Amino acid sequence: MRFRSAALTVIAFAVAMAYLESAVVVYLQRALGITPDTLFPLRGAEIVGDLAAIEVGREFATLVMLAALGCLLGRGWVDRLAWTAVAFGVWDVFYYVWLWVMVGWPHSPNTWDVLFLIPGPWAGPVWAPVAVSVALVGFGFMAARRTGLGRAPRMSLARGLGAVGGGLLVVGSFMANAPSLLAGGVPGAFPWPVFLVGMVAASWSAVASLRAGARAYT
Repeated sequence: MRFRSAALTVIAFAVAMAYLESAVVVYLQRALGITPDTLFPLRGAEIVGDLAAIEVGREFATLVMLAALGCLLGRGWVDRLAWTAVAFGVWDVFYYVWLWVMVGWPHSPNTWDVLFLIPGPWAGPVWAPVAVSVALVGFGFMAARRTGLGRAPRMSLARGLGAVGGGLLVVGSFMANAPSLLAGGVPGAFPWPVFLVGMVAASWSAVASLRAGARAYT
């Protein structure tokens, strides 16, 4: 019952937070006189100066709120990390769902978006962050469920390196176009092979940790 209650709480919070985030983005774009279809090239005011600092602060505050929810629901660091992953994944997926409902964007999974500004602009087709978020939700739920049953995932040095290395490759694929964007250009090809390798490495680490936890308690 606790797992079900926690899952419903995280989903409800993340979906509502995604609506709020989408509404803020729509308001901001209307105030700046731009549309999602004219994100590139980035306007100078959007990546430098006071507005950029405010936007970075908003992104950081979003991460703090999602992590705070995970910390409130989790009973240990693994449980807290798992619920934070679920909250982030649900929030990110429904961010695009609500944008589509509000303004009919993104037009397709291949539509490009500016994903993040910390420490520089991240960009990629919408399907890529959604794939990451779906993986976070799936592995997060499994880790939280098994932790609640006393079979928490078990990390090792190799599995930890796989998770960190995979994550860095995924982030690197999103930031591959950062120099061009900062120079006032448009994004080029998305380095999907790098993204794919990173996803495989991180997923292997998650699956191996879950299996190790299951074996340890049988």
